[in-house]
Amino acid sequence: MSAPTRSPRQIAWLVGTAAASSLIAACSSAAPAQPAAPAQPAAPTATTTVTVTATAPGTPASPTGTPSSAAAAPPSSAASGGAGLAACSTAALRITVDDSQVQAGAGNAYYPLNFTNTAGSTCEMYGDPGVSFAASSTAAGQQIGAAALRSDAFANAAVRLAPGQTAHAWLKVTVAANFPAATCQPVTAHWLRIYPPGETAAGYVSHTFSACSSVSAALLTVLPVRPGQGLAGVTP
Repeated sequence: MSAPTRSPRQIAWLVGTAAASSLIAACSSAAPAQPAAPAQPAAPTATTTVTVTATAPGTPASPTGTPSSAAAAPPSSAASGGAGLAACSTAALRITVDDSQVQAGAGNAYYPLNFTNTAGSTCEMYGDPGVSFAASSTAAGQQIGAAALRSDAFANAAVRLAPGQTAHAWLKVTVAANFPAATCQPVTAHWLRIYPPGETAAGYVSHTFSACSSVSAALLTVLPVRPGQGLAGVTP
């Protein structure tokens, strides 16, 4: 399969991250050259754990462009190409960050968020997760800084997950030191709060990041879910 032609919106999303563009080369093309590491990449923890809450928190993480509390809705059965399936619930997903596939360049680091179906039946994911830094692994934990923007450079796609199968979404984390201290108000965040598409209950992943407590310094951008585990160099 030949590599698809990028739209202007795709090109715009990648402007300023030329050194990191090999991370999101077309899925059907050969793996691109590795990007050069930035001077100050985001520092991942050695291990990743996940805790999922069974209760719905107050406000989901924001999408790209303008913040919103609405998660992406699943497509109709006709649009997704078959009989409608239930959305993958937060309680039925194991959410992890795969540090082995992280890549960095041009002041950004790219982390794959993996969603594994732990239920006994097939479910469906569609759209972008909601992501933010959080002060703790509970709904009462304060959000740290701005919620992730949702990139419009890539189209949403329905992803069906049979029991045990995995989907992923890429999370771009801008290095906090790129912002002046007065603008960033730097802090250390130890949790990611993640809303699977269409869900109002959050999952929590333990992971340490240099973050900005100011909402005026947007560090996070999330891309739509795609099948399989996130692999370095493969486009969303």
